[in-house]
Amino acid sequence: MSRLRAPLAALMMLLAGAGASPAQWFPFQGPNTPPTPPGNIPNPPAPQSPPTPLAPPPAPQQQTTPPAQRPAAKETPKETPPATTPQRVSLNLTARYAAEGQNVTRALHWRIFVERPGTEQPLFLVSESQDASPTFSLPPGKYVVHVAYGIASFAQRVEVTENRRETVIVAAGGLRLRGRVADAEIASAKLRFDVYEGNFLQRASGDGKKKRTARNERPPVIRGVVPGDVVLLPAGSYYIQSTYGEGNSTITADVRIEAGRLTDATVHHRAAQITLRLVHATGGEALANTSWSVLTPGGDSIKEFIGAFPSIVLADGEYTAVARHDGKTYQANFKVIAGRDREVEVLARAENQAQTPQQAPTAR
Repeated sequence: MSRLRAPLAALMMLLAGAGASPAQWFPFQGPNTPPTPPGNIPNPPAPQSPPTPLAPPPAPQQQTTPPAQRPAAKETPKETPPATTPQRVSLNLTARYAAEGQNVTRALHWRIFVERPGTEQPLFLVSESQDASPTFSLPPGKYVVHVAYGIASFAQRVEVTENRRETVIVAAGGLRLRGRVADAEIASAKLRFDVYEGNFLQRASGDGKKKRTARNERPPVIRGVVPGDVVLLPAGSYYIQSTYGEGNSTITADVRIEAGRLTDATVHHRAAQITLRLVHATGGEALANTSWSVLTPGGDSIKEFIGAFPSIVLADGEYTAVARHDGKTYQANFKVIAGRDREVEVLARAENQAQTPQQAPTAR
């Protein structure tokens, strides 16, 4: 304690020597004046004139870059036109059945091809027309004139150097076909014609030997001609294959076509339409699900079909009808007379049942 007393005494003496007046306390004065409590805010004065709106700041100017200049296009040198344009000439065409015959006025189809002699390239089609007497505008040169008349066609070389007229000989004629049985005309739906070139009785092969008179030994010039239609053919000899129905009534006849003339040909068939019926009694109801075969006297099959009462056109003659029903076979012979259509009944009885040949025993 004695050690603390000496400093305290010295401090008291220092304070006593600083002044006799007692110590005074002053409020703290900071760097700013004390705050003043807020008062009432008066109404603002009315403006003398409307306020001027502030304009928006100007947009910064963008520096526009001038478009890049494209290099100037190179001018293609223009071809110098030829000194003279190729001259065109007219070619007028007519067709005649003969040199002194009448003109052909219909069913013509003209084509003009450029001829290319000495080359293997095909002819080049430059123009065509279906007028009776057309006029073509062509550059001078060599051409091939082709004209089609029905299934007949003719060609002629022409050299054009100036305006000219040319006559082409179309040696062709018409053929119109019909079919009859006795005095009745055959309906178009049951009759068809095929036309072949040449003579049916005097055909010969290249070695002089006569060919067999087979129906399909050569392709027809035209197939399936409708009765009453006019067919245009080149003048010459032809033979006609006429088929009535779907049986064996086929007639062949020779015809000759003359230029500029219409040939009318009528084919007479000796046949009749036969309807087959398998019945238990005469005049009874036909049995369904019956298989049929029509045979010649020699046993050759002409037609096979299935049905209760099938119909077939047969040439006049004798035939055998074979009917198979319910595992049994029946047959009957009948005769066809030209022009007499009728029904043929096969009775499903034991006396008409066909005898099936017994099989030979198998060797053991």
